Amino acid sequence: MNIEISEVANLPSRFGDFKVKVFKVGCKEHLVIFKEPIDEIPIVRVHSECLTGDAMGSLKCDCRDQLEHALMLASKTNGMVIYLRQEGRNIGLLNKINAYALQDQGLNTIEANHQLGFDADERTYEIVPFILEHFGIKRIKLLTNNPKKVLSLSGIDIVERVPIIMKSNPHNEGYLNVKKESMGHLL
Repeated sequence: MNIEISEVANLPSRFGDFKVKVFKVGCKEHLVIFKEPIDEIPIVRVHSECLTGDAMGSLKCDCRDQLEHALMLASKTNGMVIYLRQEGRNIGLLNKINAYALQDQGLNTIEANHQLGFDADERTYEIVPFILEHFGIKRIKLLTNNPKKVLSLSGIDIVERVPIIMKSNPHNEGYLNVKKESMGHLL
């Protein structure tokens, strides 16, 4: 795997003063946001890009709420957010919006992905161990509700899974229910 790594830069934010670094694999540029000095066993959020939620404030998901919560925790605990560029569970923005259109017609998030020829979740996490090793991190507290994410990071010593439960709203209740009942998320 050919990986380009940026320098470290300052990122003052409304959540705190962070450092940032980019890990580029092919055409994907993954951002790592961290508070120094990084805790010996840091809280780490592996967050997949969600332009509609993270940047546009979509109420169809809980992504922005999770990201903001993770950044607040990282700031308070000298933790880390690994922001992976894999939009729409790694089906891309165009396909994600097509999936949204199918959801508007009554399909759930999994059915919409299947209708478009994708698995329910196409995300991968092979860059995460490399990033953690780069920072000298051996053990983490993983901020997630997704047991499959825990399993996919099997080479990492996860000492604790920290839940990240956000309030639902009328626009994302069905989505969160599908994540819980069909995808095994611990909500």
